[in-house]
Formats: sequence, C-alpha cells, structure tokens
Amino acid sequence: MEKVSKATVSFGIILLICFFLPWVQVSCGASHDTATGLDLARDGEGGLWLIPLLTVVLILCGLRILRINQRIFGVIALLSGLVSIYLMNHQRVKFEDSSGLISARLTGWFWFGLIAAIGIVVSGSLRILRRSRAP
Repeated sequence: MEKVSKATVSFGIILLICFFLPWVQVSCGASHDTATGLDLARDGEGGLWLIPLLTVVLILCGLRILRINQRIFGVIALLSGLVSIYLMNHQRVKFEDSSGLISARLTGWFWFGLIAAIGIVVSGSLRILRRSRAP
C-alpha cells in the first residue's frame, strides 16, 4: 500500500471514529448535553448518513478489499471528502449562531473530523494528479 493510500485510509478511519464522538455541546444554565454526528443524523439531518457510508466505502477501497483502479480510488476519496466537508460545514453554520438563552458550540472532535475530511480531499487530489509511472 502506498503512502497516499495509507494516509487516505488513516484520515477515513479518523473521520469515521469522530462521527460517533460528540460534535455539539449544548448548555442552558447549569444543564449540559452533547450530540454526536450519529445523533444529529437520527434527529432529522439525514444527509449526515452519507459521511459514514462514503467513508466506509473509501476505507474498503483503500484497503483493497474492493478492487478498483487507483485513479478511481482518488476520485472516490475526493468526492467523499468534499461531501463530508460540505455536510459538516452545514452543521457548523447551523450551530454557530448561539445567541439567546441556549448556547451551542462545536467540540474538538467535530474539528478533528473536519480536518480529517480535508486530509481526505488533499490525498485524493494527490492521487488523481500523480503522474503515471512508466514501467
């Protein structure tokens, strides 16, 4: 497995793990609660289900369980990363407005997952742009 594939799979595993960790912390007075990406997907943000689905496909392709061309793997990585970034940014914008009585803020796990999604995009782009080596 090449370095770019290892990096892509590593970023995918990080993103998948972060999906199940707290993304949002809500507080109202002395009460505190958290919501994971899974909780948000269950509570009406159905598009968030694409994050673990595309990430699992990415990991399976990166580990060569699903055999595909390496350029196609780069396209899959690029698209799954872009979709994840878009969906996570939508959540960021939604919870950024914390005016009022109830305060909501994003946790470090959300940001770590977003950075992993950006890493997937970068490594997928490198895979696509890499020149073919002559045999």
